[in-house]
Amino acid sequence: MTMKTTQTSFVIALALLWVTSGISFGQAKIGTTAAQFLGIAAGPKALAMGGAYVASNTDATGLYWNPGSVGFLSGSHVVFSSTEWLAGTDYRWVGAVFTFDGVNFIGASLTNLDYGEDLVTTEIQPDGTGERWTASDIAFALTYTRRFTDRFSIGGSAKYIQQSIHNTSASTFALDFGLLFVTGFNDMRLGMSISNFGGDMTLDGRDLLQPINIDPSNSGSNKNVPGLRKTDAWPIPLLFRVGVAMDVISSEILTWTVAADALRPSDNVETVNVGTQVGWGDMLFLRAGLRGIGQDEREEGVSVGGGIRLGVGGLMTVEADYAYTQFGLFGNLNTLAVGVRF
Repeated sequence: MTMKTTQTSFVIALALLWVTSGISFGQAKIGTTAAQFLGIAAGPKALAMGGAYVASNTDATGLYWNPGSVGFLSGSHVVFSSTEWLAGTDYRWVGAVFTFDGVNFIGASLTNLDYGEDLVTTEIQPDGTGERWTASDIAFALTYTRRFTDRFSIGGSAKYIQQSIHNTSASTFALDFGLLFVTGFNDMRLGMSISNFGGDMTLDGRDLLQPINIDPSNSGSNKNVPGLRKTDAWPIPLLFRVGVAMDVISSEILTWTVAADALRPSDNVETVNVGTQVGWGDMLFLRAGLRGIGQDEREEGVSVGGGIRLGVGGLMTVEADYAYTQFGLFGNLNTLAVGVRF
């Protein structure tokens, strides 16, 4: 594939992404989507850089940010990330990318937001019925990415999404699509992705079954006819991202990367994320960023973090990363991740 063909493919893909996102956002309203956990950032590297990661990905968390970006990984990578999320919940993300030829990449990822459990109470039994209820959100995705040239890759994911609380749940399927293009100007990287292009979610389950009296005017009617409460269908949050990243300094000793992303969500206002990373000898890293620029009443503030990468016996590389994020009235978040490259 020639450079001219690559650039043409990139422009066509960008146009398709923009047109698709424009059509989808035409009827969108703020705060009217289900599965909000799909918008929680994955991985401390991206979090520490303020979420400016659609074009600056260097690990398996690109499966979340931009499936096309994992085509530029130098090998296979597995990462596990954990965050003490808001209100005592736990957010976990695990992903793996495998390649055997440096051209074709296969990935899988699992997202889980665990709300914990508590006693089931009723008006008659305020101290508990003996049962316990749980609630959780999950998303499982399979990804395929192809690197067409040394400057251009495209990837897509198919994923299953489910939200559940006690005996009631809602589920749907969705697609993610992304691409990454390396320009001829100081290897500046341009990335874009569209996430959560899928169906609506409708709660269903035995907790919605309630006894009803279909003929209350008749004293002899059956007051315990099983009835199913109707629930509305809600769309999932569609998100379009476009970003740029560039290594201002790139040497064997020092690397300085700057990045910026523009986001267009279906359930909120457009925002901008900015971030930076400084690396020493491809071993030690410091990161900082700011997320949600352009949103008047955002809670997220400055984020910082760092990481370390060590080779093990020449066969693999082990890495650990951390991010600290200000979250206004909700307190501060701590995110840890460990990964292995081979």
